[in-house]
Amino acid sequence: MAKSGFTSAWLPPPSNSFAPEGYLPQNLYSLNSSYGSEHLLKALLNKMKQYKVRAMADIVINHRVGTTRGHGGKYNRYDGIPLSWDERAVTSCTGGLGNKSTGDNFHGVPNIDHTQHFVRKDIINWLRWLRNTIGFQDFRFDFVRGYSAKYVKEYIENTKPILSVGEYWDSCNYKGHYLEYNQDSHRQRIIDWIDNTGKIATAFDFTTKGILQQAVKGELWRLRDPQGKPPGVMGWWPSRAVTFLDNHDTGSTQAHWPFPSNHIMEGYAYILTHPGIPSVFYDHFYDWGNSIHDQIVKLMNIRRSQGITSHSPIRILEAKPNLYAAVIGEKISMKIGEGSWCPSGKEWTLATSGNRYAVWQK
Repeated sequence: MAKSGFTSAWLPPPSNSFAPEGYLPQNLYSLNSSYGSEHLLKALLNKMKQYKVRAMADIVINHRVGTTRGHGGKYNRYDGIPLSWDERAVTSCTGGLGNKSTGDNFHGVPNIDHTQHFVRKDIINWLRWLRNTIGFQDFRFDFVRGYSAKYVKEYIENTKPILSVGEYWDSCNYKGHYLEYNQDSHRQRIIDWIDNTGKIATAFDFTTKGILQQAVKGELWRLRDPQGKPPGVMGWWPSRAVTFLDNHDTGSTQAHWPFPSNHIMEGYAYILTHPGIPSVFYDHFYDWGNSIHDQIVKLMNIRRSQGITSHSPIRILEAKPNLYAAVIGEKISMKIGEGSWCPSGKEWTLATSGNRYAVWQK
């Protein structure tokens, strides 16, 4: 990972969980999970530190599985384990004695009431422990639609992760099955969430994912908004947009909303040359064969050597059904799609190319 140029790796939720994937935690301080023991986790984090790849913890604090039946006969108490909260820690909408939720409910599990001071104090202490004792450096906040962004702000300010990213995932704008061209209200909701964290968190750019995976099917005109900018969060606030093609929910074995597999490299040619903070999916990098792996590494190398950053300027030159072309930071030009195109001027040399994509550098 270090050799390929990754600076951070997002790991699964570290705590023991009722679901093996890690998203139904109970005892947050127990780091023996289906992925391995606390000892193995610490060994991994030490190794990552040695190679200067930051470890990103998956923080699941919207909901927590109870240990004991309390109010109303529901499992809404946490007795006999660290963070032994009573029913006040669970929102009234999910069977507790706390306040109403400050976001959307995650159904079937007690949702944590972040309005309670004792809850926030305990969560901050736990996050500090992960950060300072265990050795995680970055945080990924799961299901942030479930509680107010101001609490994420408080957690980040008190624990100081190097990078924090929120999963604000809701549906793009569709008319029936047709993805609408204008996704401004979708990206605005993600931007509002970032704003409400005090502008200190980044967020996964679900808008770009939704548009890009439709665009590569011969609708590349979608990749330029009416103002001539990229149409996702990246087009409005690139330094806060974490771009991606797939994650464990959308792709892989769950495949809830997968990127079209025969267009993966066009997708990476787009996000790895563009502003924003690009991320690469483990499956694509390690499980889809050497060719894909090597093409991704090449694109990462070009990005780094040409000094492309999260806020590099971009000029979109073409956005037609079968051709998209852009110049980024005046250092890289690229195209994706069936259409033929190359930059004008002798200063450009082809840096890499593959099926339906090409990148040039100065």
